[in-house]
Amino acid sequence: MKPVSFSLAIGFGSTVVYSAPSSSGWQAPGPNDVRAPCPMLNTLANHGFLPHDGKGITVNKTIDALGSALNIDANLSTLLFGFAATTNPQPNATFFDLDHLSRHNILEHDASLSRQDSYFGPADVFNEAVFNQTKSFWTGDIIDVQMASNARVVRLLTSNLTNPEYSLSDLGSAFSIGETAAYIGILGDKKSATVPKSWVEYLFENERLPYELGFKRPSDPFTEDDLEDLSLQVINAQHFPQTPGKVEKRGDTRCPYGFH
Repeated sequence: MKPVSFSLAIGFGSTVVYSAPSSSGWQAPGPNDVRAPCPMLNTLANHGFLPHDGKGITVNKTIDALGSALNIDANLSTLLFGFAATTNPQPNATFFDLDHLSRHNILEHDASLSRQDSYFGPADVFNEAVFNQTKSFWTGDIIDVQMASNARVVRLLTSNLTNPEYSLSDLGSAFSIGETAAYIGILGDKKSATVPKSWVEYLFENERLPYELGFKRPSDPFTEDDLEDLSLQVINAQHFPQTPGKVEKRGDTRCPYGFH
């Protein structure tokens, strides 16, 4: 399998037009708000970094939200927006809504860390049983790459063995790898490749940034190179007893749009 290559032709102005709120604000989604299968994007909408209704997210709003909340650099934010915009059913869309990301087998994929496979029901809502399996492999107070990789591998194997319609595209595989790399590097320390388990659990379970547990916006920007480095560490830590379906140690490692 060759690495997935992407060409993003995105035109945008240099002036960010969306002003992010203070980092402490949080409000649960209302009945007319939409959310994604991605806990991090839902979290940013709940805090108001992204539009709280989850709709009309443009490249400038993406750059501003990811930069303001998480210090993800503009180039990586632009790359990630390009993937997200492909889920909008409108041709040549210049925005996406969070619920567009729930369209199966575009970016949303089987073997999520916190959602059931779409074969079993809605894949856009938190599933406690799935997440309990994931976090059972985070065996210390600090999650390292090996623990994170182990949790991902078990979710791939479980999905493959229980879902008769299991599938994982090259892009889905890349996102699966990158999502694990991202929660380590964005919530935690990208240099040591570790993250407090309590912070990760708090975000997944509450869709809220763990400020009250000590999380602060990283001072050092998170870049595409950082994402690729951590993704390769996750890949190198994988150990499969066999290779069921597309769970091989390959694929483009540069494209998670948050966690899943």
